[in-house]
Amino acid sequence: MRKMLSAAAAFATAATAVVAMSGAAQAAPAGNTTVWGCPSGAVCIYGEGVDPSLNPHPTNVYYSYGAHNLSNQVGYHVVVNNQYGGASASLCKNYGGSNCVWDIPQDYYVNYDLTPINSITLNRP
Repeated sequence: MRKMLSAAAAFATAATAVVAMSGAAQAAPAGNTTVWGCPSGAVCIYGEGVDPSLNPHPTNVYYSYGAHNLSNQVGYHVVVNNQYGGASASLCKNYGGSNCVWDIPQDYYVNYDLTPINSITLNRP
């Protein structure tokens, strides 16, 4: 947990450096818990440039498996996969969940430029 909060603090203080970040980081230990306001079983997107550890209010929350089309998501956003049972999420360039370019495992988050991303999929384990 301390490591997660340290990563979040680094995100808040170095927003421009985070732009280059493309790796995923672990969001929380496995379990049935809310992470940064993202309910258990959900995938959440936070506003552009928002540090969810300081402002735990996601703008988008998805629960159902399959593709979800995005709109008006430009710039870097934190995407948290707080699903359970080994479910992953994917960021995709095309609507309808095709041409996916980034996978987010369960209990991980990523800070990603969603400008070219037009859909997100929630994938069954």
